[in-house]
Amino acid sequence: MRRHRNVKIVATLGPSSSDLATIRALFEAGADVFRLNMSHGDHAEQKARYDAIRAVEAEMGRPIAVLADLQGPKLRVGVFASGAHDLEEGDRFRFDLDPAPGDGRRVQLPHPEIFAALKVGSRLLVNDGKIRLRVEHCGPDFADCVVTAGDTISNRKGVNVPDTVLPLKALSDKDRADLEFACGLGVDWLALSFVQRPEDVTEARGLARGRAAILSKIEKPAAVECFAEILKVSDGIMVARGDLGVELPVHSVPPIQKRLVRACRQAAKPVIVATQMLESMIESPMPTRAEVSDVATAIYEGADAVMLSAESAAGRYPVEAVTTMDSVARSVESDPTYRIIIDGSRGTDNRTSVADSMAVAAREIAETTDIAAICAYTQSSTTVRLVARERPKVPIIAMSSEPHVLRRMALVWGAHCVGTPILERFKQAVLNAVNAAQEFDFADRTRKVIVIAGVPFNTAGSTNILRVASCDELLLSSTDPE
Repeated sequence: MRRHRNVKIVATLGPSSSDLATIRALFEAGADVFRLNMSHGDHAEQKARYDAIRAVEAEMGRPIAVLADLQGPKLRVGVFASGAHDLEEGDRFRFDLDPAPGDGRRVQLPHPEIFAALKVGSRLLVNDGKIRLRVEHCGPDFADCVVTAGDTISNRKGVNVPDTVLPLKALSDKDRADLEFACGLGVDWLALSFVQRPEDVTEARGLARGRAAILSKIEKPAAVECFAEILKVSDGIMVARGDLGVELPVHSVPPIQKRLVRACRQAAKPVIVATQMLESMIESPMPTRAEVSDVATAIYEGADAVMLSAESAAGRYPVEAVTTMDSVARSVESDPTYRIIIDGSRGTDNRTSVADSMAVAAREIAETTDIAAICAYTQSSTTVRLVARERPKVPIIAMSSEPHVLRRMALVWGAHCVGTPILERFKQAVLNAVNAAQEFDFADRTRKVIVIAGVPFNTAGSTNILRVASCDELLLSSTDPE
C-alpha cells in the first residue's frame, strides 16, 4: 500500500482502538506509526495491541513502526479530606510532606526533591496551569505560597514546576519496567517523557541496548534551553506541546515548535509534532478550522510526522481523525506554496560527509531530470534520513534487509519502506530498486530512478555510490558492468 503524501501519521491506541479491525482500519486510513501510551493500560493490554499491529503489518505487507511512550515521573498533590477545595487569587496555601488529608490551607506534595529545588519566587502550576501559585517561603519539607490564579484543587492533580530544573531522573521505577517490557516486545521507538538534560537520554539508551531507537519528548523549559545537546544524543524528537504550553507562556510555543522542527531537519533526525492537533474530534466527526490550520502548519514547517493522542485512543471517531489528517496532509503537499517553503528552509549546515554529498546530488539530479523516485539502500537508516532531509520532490523508496530498520524508517518523512534480501553486489541493488519502483507504482518501464547505496554492502555508514537507472534494467544481462 502506497501513501500519496510524505508526512507520516502517528496514531495512539487505547480503549477506542485496541481491536484488530480498528487497528487495520486506522492503518488503511493512513496511520504509519502506532503509539502505545505506557501511562494507561497494563502490560497484557499493551501486548495485545502490539500483537494486533504486527498482524496488520503481516497482512498488509508494509512495515509499521511501534512507539512506546514512557510515562516519566508524575508530580501530583495528595488527597483532600473533602475531595476538593476552591482556591482564589490572593489566598495563602501550603504544600508539605505531611500525609494527612488536605484542606483549604494545605495539602501533601509527596516529592521532597521539589522542596529541595524550590526558591522564593518559584512558580507552582496545578492541574495543567489552571491554578498558579508563587512561593513566598520554603524549606526542605514545605513551601508557603500565594495563589496568583485560582480554581478548584482536588485529589492527585498534577503539578508543574516550570522555573526549576528538578533533581529527578527521567526514568522512574515504572518507566524502567515498562522500558524492558517494551523492548522485549520489539517496539521500534521509545519516547522519553520529562527529559530535562542529555544525561536522561543517555541513561535510557544504556537500558535499551540498541533494541529500540530513542525519541526525546520536549515538554520542559529546561529541555528547550539545552535542546542542541539533547538532539545530539537522541534518535528523534517529539515536540510535546501539552506540558510545554503549561510551563511556558502559551504564545511562545509556536516559535519554539518552528525552531525545533528546523533543527531536527538539519540534523537529519525525525521530529513529531504532537498534542491537541484535532482535539475536538474526540467528540465530533469534524475538526475545527483552527485545528486543521494547526496540522497544516506543522506540515508546512517540514515535520516528519503529526500525532493523534486522545483523538484516536479514546475518542468517538478514531478512524475519521486519521482520515482527516491524511486529507490535510495531501492537500498541503499539493499546494505550490508548500514546495516553496520546504525548499527555502533546506539550509546547508551539517553537510560535510560523502553520504551528505550523495544525498544532495540525488535530490539535485531528481530536480533537473525526469526521475521517478530515489531508491536508497541502508543498514542503519542513515542514508534514508539524509535523503529525507533534502525533502526531494520525488518519492523516496527506503530499502533494507533489516526488518527493524525498515520499521524505524516508517517514521521518516517520505520513506516508503521496502524489504530486500541480503545483497552482495550493486547490480543486485539496481535490479531490486527498479523492480520495487514498478511494483509499488512509482514508475513504469519508461522511467528512470536514482539508486544510492554503499559499497561494500551490509556495512553501515558506507554510502558512496549513486546511479541513474532505467526501469528496464531488469532486462540487463549478467555480463553488464557493475
